[in-house]
Amino acid sequence: MLDFLLELDQKLLLFLNGLNHPYLDPVMYYISHKFTWIPLYVLLLVLVFWRYKWKGFLVLVFVVLLVTLSDQSSVFIKNTFMRLRPCREPLLEGLVHMVSRCPGGYSFVSSHATNTFALAIFMNNLLGKRFRFVVPVMITYAGLNAYSRIYLGVHYPGDVIFGMLLGILVGMFVYFLWVKLDKYTSRQNVSVGS
Repeated sequence: MLDFLLELDQKLLLFLNGLNHPYLDPVMYYISHKFTWIPLYVLLLVLVFWRYKWKGFLVLVFVVLLVTLSDQSSVFIKNTFMRLRPCREPLLEGLVHMVSRCPGGYSFVSSHATNTFALAIFMNNLLGKRFRFVVPVMITYAGLNAYSRIYLGVHYPGDVIFGMLLGILVGMFVYFLWVKLDKYTSRQNVSVGS
């Protein structure tokens, strides 16, 4: 069964990775680059402080926790499974479309997918009710990042799917912790004011 799933993952990779075009190569490269998204991060920062005022500093602490948890959990899983990246897999040599050099490290799960989906879920829950445009923006951000990893030949679709699931779990967990702290600090402010 596992062999069947791995073979299916390879075939799906070759299909999706094969949908490349010279005009898309630089686009996907920059979508996958962390510095490309700085304007989005600045916008989120502004919205967080607009919505939460002084508690925005607490939100930043939770974002650091979120990124640490999502990144380190994906690294732990990578080092546990030690799956070669598609661009390093000898059976796929010459078959995978590459835009830039093949990175080091292992493939399963995608840290990009884990981190971006964790942030998307956290921010959607944090800001989505007040600023409705945040939800489609964050879903697009996370989805494009996830797909770009397959396009660039550095992750299998299975790496991305499980990275997305892990990111969603981490995002929901950290948001749950935020809600608990937010309720606690709100109660403390009420009791001090009365």
